Amino acid sequence: MAGRRFTLSLGCPDALGIVARLSGFLAGAGAWIVEAAYHADPDTGWFFTRQTVTAESIRMDLDEFRARFAEIAATFGTEAEWSLHDSTERKRIVLLVSKEGHCLHDLLGRAATGELPAEVCAVIGNHRDLDPVARAHGVPFQHVPFPSDPAGKAEAFEAMRELVDAHSPDAVVLARFMQVLPPELCEHWKHRAINIHHSFLPSFVGARPYHQAHERGVKIIGATCHYVTAELDAGPIIEQDVVRIDHSYTIADMVRQGRDIEKIVLSRGLRWHLEGRVQVHGRKTVIFS
Repeated sequence: MAGRRFTLSLGCPDALGIVARLSGFLAGAGAWIVEAAYHADPDTGWFFTRQTVTAESIRMDLDEFRARFAEIAATFGTEAEWSLHDSTERKRIVLLVSKEGHCLHDLLGRAATGELPAEVCAVIGNHRDLDPVARAHGVPFQHVPFPSDPAGKAEAFEAMRELVDAHSPDAVVLARFMQVLPPELCEHWKHRAINIHHSFLPSFVGARPYHQAHERGVKIIGATCHYVTAELDAGPIIEQDVVRIDHSYTIADMVRQGRDIEKIVLSRGLRWHLEGRVQVHGRKTVIFS
């Protein structure tokens, strides 16, 4: 298939000869490398790489290629983590929303134009406000009401988990979903649940960050796309960006400016995740953008 690509991602303890062994393996398979990136982290002693090759250059089928690479990866240590992605395997995402629709509008628009390399399988909301937006794009909307009592909220999260898992998504996107995921769900969707937080983390975590920023008189506001963990707004950061403001900005002005940054940061971070450009190690990420 014209344009088909295989992408290998590897993270492992750094050691002498990793690149040589990897290059030798790819050369032996006849792989034509069209993209290669490397990073060695001196603080953690960890090595990261991402290699993209043309599928037509490989002298074996994908299953055999994956099995042979597994043998090579095993030589890099038991802690080594790796993946092999076929560009023709379309990724799947589920979007979680509440009432604010700017991120939903943006992601559905990008998906409709082919800019987002994934199928949006469903939009799930704890309110019905954005049902018309999803259906206008031909995406099913599912409503899960969230009561205020702890028992009812736990049941709602379980119902949401079942709906999400039915799609086997590669990413679960909290597109301004104004609910805090319970720890067990954070673990269940580990490195798949992606949130957009409307501040330049680690500043102004939690609720109403624009109000917090206004009270402090900041001169820069931003947004952060990160993986969701049990620690609120503290997961590994995928992408961030900022915009300059001044003393004349009201909270409404900051919200308006911030929404533009939120959309850009979320779409960029999600795309990198879907393309396998993000590698997580501990609380940090390596982004081969």
